[in-house]
Amino acid sequence: MTGEPRCSFLVPGDLNTRTGGYAYDRHVIEGLRARQWAVEVLSAGEGYPAPEAAALERTARVVEALPDGALVVADGLAFGVLPELAQRHAQRLDWVALVHHPLSLETGLNPGRRQALFDSERRALAAARGVIVTSPSTARALADFDVEASRVAVVEPGTEPAPLSRGSGGEVLSLLCVATVTPRKGHALLIEALAGLKDRRWVLHCAGSLVMDAACTSALLQAIDAHGLQERVRLHGEQDDAGLRALYAKADAFVLPSFHEGYGMALAEALAHGLPVISTRAGAIPDTVPVEAGVLVEPGEPAALRAALQRLMDDAAWRARLGAGARSVRGRLPNWAQSSARFASALAGFARATRP
Repeated sequence: MTGEPRCSFLVPGDLNTRTGGYAYDRHVIEGLRARQWAVEVLSAGEGYPAPEAAALERTARVVEALPDGALVVADGLAFGVLPELAQRHAQRLDWVALVHHPLSLETGLNPGRRQALFDSERRALAAARGVIVTSPSTARALADFDVEASRVAVVEPGTEPAPLSRGSGGEVLSLLCVATVTPRKGHALLIEALAGLKDRRWVLHCAGSLVMDAACTSALLQAIDAHGLQERVRLHGEQDDAGLRALYAKADAFVLPSFHEGYGMALAEALAHGLPVISTRAGAIPDTVPVEAGVLVEPGEPAALRAALQRLMDDAAWRARLGAGARSVRGRLPNWAQSSARFASALAGFARATRP
């Protein structure tokens, strides 16, 4: 790559959407610009990964307007369902797919939809000059999609510096879960696990969008009511940075029973705040949460999750050891400047690749 480095970022919907994937995109774009990259942000339209015809037409127009030889980073939420468009422009554009986690690993898909997404993403990735993933776990998973290791670069998310959580300071243990309410994040499983611990003193604070999956939110509210946990579970909805800081500051522990994570940025943020973590062994979570800072159970197992939460509530010394472990690793978490530098290096390498 010669001259001023430049690239276009093709993102689905609104770049300011408050999820981990979009936060990654925003931080990387900001970091590239700080490194003197010229970065153009282009929206592929709404509705991905199940876009309607209008969004597909918009995406096609945006891509067709890109100049020959452009280096294009395409967020996998859209790229994975655009195989024909990706292949049609593969000769003239340097596609770099940014895969936070494979679309077919989303929770709650029926077998037909899962297979369709797998096939679509496999064909789209075949057109990519390179693929950037957010964890070694996702890099390994791409072997199933026929993506050669030589085309994959791992760039883990950075973590913002954070003050240590002060804790609730009372007799009621304050649990925090930060995640958009979707089936993959396991909120319903968490409610089932906590329903068996009503004799303990705890409160659960959930921060995350309640509108991205209305059916999942409705089912969650019904489960909370059915178990009589209306006074114990507080759904705060989507929070800005100040709101999240306030919730982290008063938390005693962090819990996220995901069925899959391509990295788990909220888990890293919990470690940055020095919080003990209860999560699962799904996807990249074991890469993100070290054994000294948390306990990981099998995903989809409410009894195992309940047992871990019970020990967290009953064994203050154990909880303190996990918190000390989190504080010991927080300094080893990558920052966004480091992640952006790795992303820039990966892009430069893919841009230098010889055209077929």
